[in-house]
Amino acid sequence: MTGTTLDDYTDRYARRVRGMTASEIRALFAVASRPEVVSLAGGAPYIAALPLDAVGEMLGRLGSEHGVTTLQYGIGQGTLELRERICEVMSLSGIDAACGASPEDVVVTVGGQQALDLVARLFLDPGDVVLAEGPTYVGALGVFQAAQAQVVHVPMDADGLIPEALETAIADLARAGRRVKFLYTIPTYQNPTGVTLSEERRERVLDICERAGLLVVEDDPYGQLGFEGEAPAPLRARRRDGVFYLSTFSKTFAPGLRVGWILAPHAVRDKLVIASEAQILCPSGFAQAAVATYLSTMPWRQQLKVYREVYRERRDALLDAMADLMPEGTSWTTPAGGLFVWASLPDGLDSKAMMPRAVAARVAYVPGTGFYADGTGTDAMRLNFSFPPPERIREGVRRLAGVMEQEIAMRRVFGAVGGAAGRRGRAGSDVPGPDLA
Repeated sequence: MTGTTLDDYTDRYARRVRGMTASEIRALFAVASRPEVVSLAGGAPYIAALPLDAVGEMLGRLGSEHGVTTLQYGIGQGTLELRERICEVMSLSGIDAACGASPEDVVVTVGGQQALDLVARLFLDPGDVVLAEGPTYVGALGVFQAAQAQVVHVPMDADGLIPEALETAIADLARAGRRVKFLYTIPTYQNPTGVTLSEERRERVLDICERAGLLVVEDDPYGQLGFEGEAPAPLRARRRDGVFYLSTFSKTFAPGLRVGWILAPHAVRDKLVIASEAQILCPSGFAQAAVATYLSTMPWRQQLKVYREVYRERRDALLDAMADLMPEGTSWTTPAGGLFVWASLPDGLDSKAMMPRAVAARVAYVPGTGFYADGTGTDAMRLNFSFPPPERIREGVRRLAGVMEQEIAMRRVFGAVGGAAGRRGRAGSDVPGPDLA
């Protein structure tokens, strides 16, 4: 070893490691967790809204009375009891036996993140292309990059993924001889934008993918967290073949248990189980029992209503504060559910460059660059409203607006810094402002 790098193992890594990059969100956690910082950054659910005394008693009984089974190894697919409960949960969204949903085709995973990784392991070869909304979930980008696939973004507007742009992307890639494996989409209360794919577009997107022979990977962590009536039926409720449905209990129960699932086409189920067994042998028996018991013995449907009311209040607090305090030229989405608002900055501001000054002002957000595979999105940021109470949300927006005003003033004095590279997310490009959202 020559000792010329900070990492003496550089020459020993597999080639796939070159695609691994640190998540900008994870890097923010250490700063955002400080009590003096108002964090509008992470996507943490408000766990204090749970009946924690009852949940604690339930977990104690699972250990003391059922520890012989809950603390033992299990099967790779997950327990039948939990898979049955998962089917009950999915039926609330219209994914039921009538459209082919069965416990036999459910694979329990360690959160939604492992579900994404399993799909990538099964379907992505180095050099393959994944189509995804622009912007999209940063955790998915990490999975696809680690699989040595290329993510090509498809623009969005206030009604979600633009079908015409999807058709154009598919045609352009076909002409270039590129191999597109699937569309990855978060159609309902999307992360990071909060935008929901319209009813009419859902059918069009499915038709386009079917004609092109593309699989659809539907990620739906937020679909049961709507504030304004029922969300449109998931894509999987409309088409049985070629659609993988991924979800998690991290947003509706407890992220610390790390329990998610995949509903897969029947032919793929066994391969998902084999791949999962190679990774983790089996999902946690205790965590599965905790979720299954919670769904069987506690009023979880009522708890969903509690979460919706809490998050609606906090969304409104964020939107009201932004309307009152944000500088001219700022625009943002108005989500009908989920945990996030996507804000586009006044011309000339750079959310990534501004981040250290925001932290110094004791407020945190996620720069838009984290949600694009090509590093664009400097003119946007993601703001979370699920965790801080309303008064802290307003204080966070006040601090953030102050930082932005300072940036605008500096720009007036010193002129533009950097140029237009990396800018995306304006109306007519990706996600528009509040007049369209």
